[in-house]
Amino acid sequence: MAERIRVEVVCAMPERQLLRQVSLPAGSSVLQAVEQSGILEEMPGLVFDPAHLGIFSRRVAADETLQDGDRVEIYRPLALDPKDARRRRAR
Repeated sequence: MAERIRVEVVCAMPERQLLRQVSLPAGSSVLQAVEQSGILEEMPGLVFDPAHLGIFSRRVAADETLQDGDRVEIYRPLALDPKDARRRRAR
């Protein structure tokens, strides 16, 4: 029997947060975990970009291989660039 890993997939929007645990074959990618979680279907307003994914707050590529116990994070687009926000506060 092939080895399986368990990972969490999380996504936080201002009005709703989701966390799903999924079981995948060893060697699965971050993108496969996101697809398996079903979060994208449950949050139709989410603008999903495979370039905005992370594992435990560290940005990763969508094809990065997962380890057992990883937490995959789906990042939403920033409402305001942090540099612009600091400039506005400084004025």
